Amino acid sequence: MNKLHLPGTLWLASDTHLGPQSPHTNRAFLDFLSQAAQHADALVLGGDIFNVWVGDDIIAAPAAWLDELLVALQLTSRSIPLYLCRGNRDFLMGTRLCHHIGATLLDEQTLLQTDAGALLFSHGDEYCTDDHRYQRFRYWVRKRWVQRIFLSFSLTQRLKWAGYARARSQKANQHKHYDVMDVNNDAVRAALKQAHVQMMVHGHTHRPATHQLNDAAGNTLTRIVLPDWDYDVTPPRGGWLEIDATGYRLQTAAV
Repeated sequence: MNKLHLPGTLWLASDTHLGPQSPHTNRAFLDFLSQAAQHADALVLGGDIFNVWVGDDIIAAPAAWLDELLVALQLTSRSIPLYLCRGNRDFLMGTRLCHHIGATLLDEQTLLQTDAGALLFSHGDEYCTDDHRYQRFRYWVRKRWVQRIFLSFSLTQRLKWAGYARARSQKANQHKHYDVMDVNNDAVRAALKQAHVQMMVHGHTHRPATHQLNDAAGNTLTRIVLPDWDYDVTPPRGGWLEIDATGYRLQTAAV
C-alpha cells in the first residue's frame, strides 16, 4: 500500500470517463486541470479517468481527443504532483503512460496523510463485495498473465473486445439490485481497520455523498464518495473533493 504525505491543498477526483464520445466532459476536465494547477498543491485521480483504456501503447499514436488530454496532463504535472489510481475501466493504465505524462501510479489502495487527517483512498470497486459476478471478473482481469495475453492482440481487436465487454456489463447491471452494486459496509470497516484510519474516500459507485458508520468499538467512521462526471447529458454533473487544513469539501465542476 502506498503511503503519501500530501500537505497543503489536495484535490481528489474520479470517474471522469474521458473518451471520444464525450467532448463536453473532456472539455470540463481540461478546465478542471487548469484550475487544479493554479489552486491545488497536488492532484489525485482515482480511476476510471478514461472510459476505456486498452493498453499504454495507445499513446504512441493517440487520436486527437486523447493527445489533447495527454498534453494537458503533462502540463499539470509540471505545476503540481499528479497521481493516478487504476479503476475498473482503465485498470490497464501502466508505467508507460505515467512516465509520459509525469504522473505517479498508485497502488490499489493508498494511505494519504493530509492536513485534515489521514484517510484511505482507492477507486472503490474492491469494496462492492456483494456483486459476486463482478468480483470474479475483477479477480481474473487483474492477473498479470491474463493481461499479457490481452495485450498481445492488436489495438483494434482490444478496442472491439472492450466495447463488447462494456455492452455486456451494462446489460447485466440492468438486472442487478441497486444495493448489490454499492460498497459493502463490512468490507469498508475491514479496510479501515487494516489501515488504522477512520476515513475513506473512493469513487466507482457514482453516488456522491458523505456516509457515517460505526465500527465494532463504536467509533464513527466516515466514507466520502467522489462524483462521477458527465457533461454530455442534461443536467451535466461532475466534481471533486478538496482537502486542506480546514477540512473536506465536495466541489462541483463548472459547466
